[in-house]
Amino acid sequence: MSVAFRRESDEEHLEPTFEIPLPPGPNWVTARGLRLTREKVEALEAVDTQAMAEEDAKKLKRELRYWRTRLATAELRPVPDAEAVAFGSRVTYRLNGREKRIDIVGDDEAEPAEGRIAFSAPLARAMMDAEEGETVDFAGKPGAITILAIEAITEE
Repeated sequence: MSVAFRRESDEEHLEPTFEIPLPPGPNWVTARGLRLTREKVEALEAVDTQAMAEEDAKKLKRELRYWRTRLATAELRPVPDAEAVAFGSRVTYRLNGREKRIDIVGDDEAEPAEGRIAFSAPLARAMMDAEEGETVDFAGKPGAITILAIEAITEE
């Protein structure tokens, strides 16, 4: 029989389901980030997938695999000394004439709208190792950022 007349299953036309991509590089976490990751795993493990639709259960299990991987690979970083900008620093800085404050945290803990950015973000990378009072280049502008204050993030 010709392939043209063969009935294809509905499964053949479904998009493949991929795992949630892991951010590249190390999985550094603050104490808060580690706590949030543990809480996420515990919350997902507590969900009864038997009562869910099959597709929803698959999505939940996929998310649980992601968070279990992130918990297993988490590297709790020491609290920085606040002498220079580092992972786990709270930085007050001036950019374009405006004063701002950010926390430099892990990829999964980052929430830019809340002032928490990933250590892998361009802004955080530009500030790394800078000291209070120092200016650093950013976005192609020399001296675009002035570091005003550095402190260590404490558990929140």
